[in-house]
Amino acid sequence: MDNLYKKQSLIFKYILYIAAVAFIVFFLPKGGKFKYEFQKGKPWQFENLYAPFDFSIKKTDSEITKEKQSIESAQLPYYNYDEKIVQGIREKLEKEFDDKWNNTGLRNNQKNRLENSSKAILDSIYSKGILQNNGKQVQRNFIYLVKDNEARKVRVSEFYRVNEINDLVARVLEDNNLSTFTNETQSLFFDLIAPNVSFDNNLTQKARDEALSKLSYTRGTVDQGRLIIAKGEVVEAENLKVLESLKAEYESELWTANNYYYILIGYTVLVALVLIMLFLFLKKYRKTVYDNNVKVTFIFFNILLMVFITTMVIKYNDQLVFVVPLCILPLILKTFFDARLGLFVHVLAVLILGFVVPNSFEYIFLQIITGIVTILTVSELYKRANLFVSVGQITLIYIIGYLAFHTIHEGDLSDIEWYTLGLFLLNGMITLFVQPLIYIYEKVFGLVSDVSLLELSDTNSKLLKELSNKAPGTFHHSLQVANLAEAAANEIGANAMLVRVGALYHDIGKMNDPTFFTENQITNVNPHDELSPRDSARIIIDHVIKGIEIARKNNIPDRIIDFIRSHHGTTLVYYFYKKQKDLEGELNEEDFRYPGPLPFSRETAILMMADSVEAASKSLKDPTFLIIDEFVDKIISGQMKANQFLNADITFKEIETIKKIFKQKLINIYHLRVEYPE
Repeated sequence: MDNLYKKQSLIFKYILYIAAVAFIVFFLPKGGKFKYEFQKGKPWQFENLYAPFDFSIKKTDSEITKEKQSIESAQLPYYNYDEKIVQGIREKLEKEFDDKWNNTGLRNNQKNRLENSSKAILDSIYSKGILQNNGKQVQRNFIYLVKDNEARKVRVSEFYRVNEINDLVARVLEDNNLSTFTNETQSLFFDLIAPNVSFDNNLTQKARDEALSKLSYTRGTVDQGRLIIAKGEVVEAENLKVLESLKAEYESELWTANNYYYILIGYTVLVALVLIMLFLFLKKYRKTVYDNNVKVTFIFFNILLMVFITTMVIKYNDQLVFVVPLCILPLILKTFFDARLGLFVHVLAVLILGFVVPNSFEYIFLQIITGIVTILTVSELYKRANLFVSVGQITLIYIIGYLAFHTIHEGDLSDIEWYTLGLFLLNGMITLFVQPLIYIYEKVFGLVSDVSLLELSDTNSKLLKELSNKAPGTFHHSLQVANLAEAAANEIGANAMLVRVGALYHDIGKMNDPTFFTENQITNVNPHDELSPRDSARIIIDHVIKGIEIARKNNIPDRIIDFIRSHHGTTLVYYFYKKQKDLEGELNEEDFRYPGPLPFSRETAILMMADSVEAASKSLKDPTFLIIDEFVDKIISGQMKANQFLNADITFKEIETIKKIFKQKLINIYHLRVEYPE
């Protein structure tokens, strides 16, 4: 159990590695890979290719779509002729003449002539019928009319419209010398006439499906042994279709029950190799990240998230693959770690996605180029304008790369798919979502970005305001230390924003007992005069522990708390140690030492030097260039002799540069002014 506990970090990495490989392989496409890579407009770089088996040449999606549209446009709709409606209208007409027209004073011969004329009009109208909705649904010149279980092709113009019926009534009555009854008859037919020819959706759909079922998805076959393409021959329209058909047939035949496990093992090995490269890179070049399981998990989570989103988009519609904002990956990793790690992880993720996406060469090329542009252009992400500019540059590279590939394939810029260009613009807009995503990651994984550091550096924040009110001297000291540390960090290429924030919060533990620290004493009364040197030393040392407690209560990130922990390292509270030693003689030095830990990064080492130099500089009387020069060398050399920088990744050259910056800053602070006349 003890060995298991000691190796728990390594065991977690093994579990994470195996789970990541399994997750990625699960989402990879369930099909073999064609062993030849080819692209339209480029020469065939392999040996002569002969057909390994008989296969059919498949039509392209666009060809199939055009044929379907042609079939649908040629397909005539079916309409049903309803005889029951006609019979009902005839009965209504007879009833009208029996009930109404008998009482109009018409002579029998007029009534009979009018009734016969009306029936003739009715027969003429319904010899073909009346279309529902005045035929507005009909978009064709011809339809199939189903009457008496027989479908006949009929011209749509042969059907009567309502506005034509009035003209028919007037013409028939005039021929029979019954013009005086035109209005009454027209009104009668307006009330009686009803459409009796209706659209038959089921029959039309069946006919359409039957026609589509006869559509052939292939055009010709290729016999085994036939030469498909010769070495050096340009892949053009015709042989491209043959190659694509062979590729599809090959991959569908390869992925059989017998080959399933072999192909699965192949995918697993390749994905495992990619991810093991990531572990080796972290272990060799980013040891601090490798040792932190939270950070390793964060990196793997982002890779798996991009693989998952991309595969889901491709399953829905592979034409939308460039909508996935893959450049968010290097953006986020550069924000939380560094540019080199961000680019390395991005390249590995793109290599994995090469198994998933169509036209993998184009995809990998575009994504790696845009990833490099992302790393080179994005800086100071907390500035909103920088993010918009970078996203604009990324989108521009996508578009330029796409147009270049289109020119290679087609020979010119005609037939550009504007839809694809729109996808690149949509990709850029989605990439802007990186800002809220960074905030979410900070809360979930406990990481700190420059955006959070910028917020923490605001001196109007609640905690820093409280420090300025309770311990104004300490607050002023922290500001001076922040300025010194930031300048030194900028000079040696450390994280200036991080060290500045660490400097602002490093002494917040002094808020509880501000008067025990000389910078906050505004009178000649010193509370240490009433305490023993041992108790005074304990109060001074405790400001580190109290600072950590205050920071945790105020949800200050751990990366900032690290500065509070380590800004005194394991140095000795020498003043009270010497004072107690003069009283007692031999002492236990550990009672007068800070608990540590030692500074473990360049940033924490810079803060330790800046804090000591700034605090001690207050004791200088009549400072000159030589005095400041010797003073800074003495302070930092003492820390080096005490081995305070053993764990910090900082060089002697960088320490000398830091000394130089401190000296310049202190000279500027303590420069002599011209004495003004009274």
